[in-house]
Amino acid sequence: MTAETDITRLHAELLAFVGRTGASPRRADDPVNLPMIRHWCQAMGDNNPVYTSRQDAIDAGFADIVAPPTMLQSWTHHDRRFDVPELSDDDGEEILARLLNEAGYPSVVATACEAEYVRYLVPGDLLTYHCVIESISEPKTTKLGTGFFITTLVSYTDQNDEVVGTLRFVVFRFRPSDKD
Repeated sequence: MTAETDITRLHAELLAFVGRTGASPRRADDPVNLPMIRHWCQAMGDNNPVYTSRQDAIDAGFADIVAPPTMLQSWTHHDRRFDVPELSDDDGEEILARLLNEAGYPSVVATACEAEYVRYLVPGDLLTYHCVIESISEPKTTKLGTGFFITTLVSYTDQNDEVVGTLRFVVFRFRPSDKD
């Protein structure tokens, strides 16, 4: 069997994931909170006072401090370097990631992200992550290596099950080239 046959077979297997979702929605471990907002702002060098000063937020027309919109992903993010407990058979997102790792495509680089922020997050909001795999490209070879562009749409809902934002990610999952 040739490498071309292997990658063609893998691509056919990957296409079965298009339209699949993560198993159950992933709820944030912690609600939106001021210490995390403050740490984020310090790390990013964001000095917007509506993120850290209640009075400045009120003066700007908010009811209270708000979180930077770009923190949306941080509340539910998990690190795949750590095992996902009790992976279910219907968790398309995690199964796809494991399949690509096992097939020799362990490297990931983000290539695009479209964000829609519906409303500012406020302390106390408890987010839930919902993911759908939208598309998987044919095998592509780039300077980084050979792999697949994977597009996912992630919706974030609050404790009232209202969408607060969406992120459409395109990542390149690849086998690194032998070049330096």
